[in-house]
Amino acid sequence: MNYIFLLLTVLFSITTNPGEDTRTQMDISWGADASTVGSFVMYAPEKSDWSRALRADAEGRYCAVYNNVSSKKADGTNFFEDARFFKYDLYLNGLRPKTSYKYRVYAVSAHGDTSVSDVYRFKTSGSRVWQACIISDYHCYPPLPKRIDAAMGIMDKIESRYGYDWVINLGDVCAWGGSYSFWRGMYEQRQFKDHMWGGVNGNHDNMTRNYVLTNDFFRNATSNPLNGYEGEEGVCYWFKYNDALFIMLNNENMRDSTGFSKAAAWVEKVLEANGDARYKIVCEHYQWFFGTRGETSQYGRWHEIFERYGVDLALAGNNHIYVRAHSNGVTYIQTPSSDNERGQDPIKPLEANEDKIDFRWNEGPHTVGAMHMKVTPARMELMLLDREGNMIDRVVVPARKR
Repeated sequence: MNYIFLLLTVLFSITTNPGEDTRTQMDISWGADASTVGSFVMYAPEKSDWSRALRADAEGRYCAVYNNVSSKKADGTNFFEDARFFKYDLYLNGLRPKTSYKYRVYAVSAHGDTSVSDVYRFKTSGSRVWQACIISDYHCYPPLPKRIDAAMGIMDKIESRYGYDWVINLGDVCAWGGSYSFWRGMYEQRQFKDHMWGGVNGNHDNMTRNYVLTNDFFRNATSNPLNGYEGEEGVCYWFKYNDALFIMLNNENMRDSTGFSKAAAWVEKVLEANGDARYKIVCEHYQWFFGTRGETSQYGRWHEIFERYGVDLALAGNNHIYVRAHSNGVTYIQTPSSDNERGQDPIKPLEANEDKIDFRWNEGPHTVGAMHMKVTPARMELMLLDREGNMIDRVVVPARKR
């Protein structure tokens, strides 16, 4: 193939997200300049030569959901987002299990010129042992770049000490999800180029600076499986990583009883259909308990369903205080903040749920924490690590007999 390679700015916001079965499927998301007339991906196993790469074409859709949204530049200047582009979603099938892949994204202009991205990577599931990094609440905000520096810094430490195959994001990765420039800058970080990310929609990801709320911001910044319920396709979704079932929820559209009932009915249906999964893991953004004193939060809504269907692990974020709890066979964990800026007030003595909450941690207003997860056929081992990569807490969740 003969291509004239142009500037990379024609292609942006490239990220890898899970397919429904990550052993053989992977979803790739990207944006391309509005002058683009076509775009495709060339992909191959990491150890293969590019001459043996396969081509997968994608159809773009015009996206203007972020356009003219009030925002801020890195220097603090107010401006309105100029974000009109083609959004591409590519759902790859037929991949090899437990294989590391590389890929490049290409864009073709109306004049026939072709632009090409950097090399991106992901690993399909299928290995007997796998590892993940769990992180949340770094509120990417260009005027305060040290926020994302802190989050990526702890991810680098976890990667160098323990390694991981992919990333679980529990929400609030952007200060304002309606500011497309925030997403675009965030996706330039190395960690997004080298790993698959499976995430949930946080309240900050769901809003503009002026509190316009919609899940379209999250939907158009990712490419997740479209197996969610009506109105939540690509936002609420489920996928399998090896023999673990992950269910990803959107708290923002279950604030009232009607919204929660729709989500709960969908969760029950997914859990029932995947009853043979070795591990069942549910992820959402809002905390299970309030970390300062231990009061019940989302735990009150969900624990009966989780217990009935044998959920093993429930992950959340938002409260900026690490909490680990255990109740009737379900382990509940909520991650701390990771941006070194938006931590909570100091932890106070428990006034509720003393029989459930086993451990709490934060560093006050300036907190940086993330987690490492190692999974084998026999157990899941999760570790909380501080900004230096030191282990603060550890819990083992054994595999249940199904």
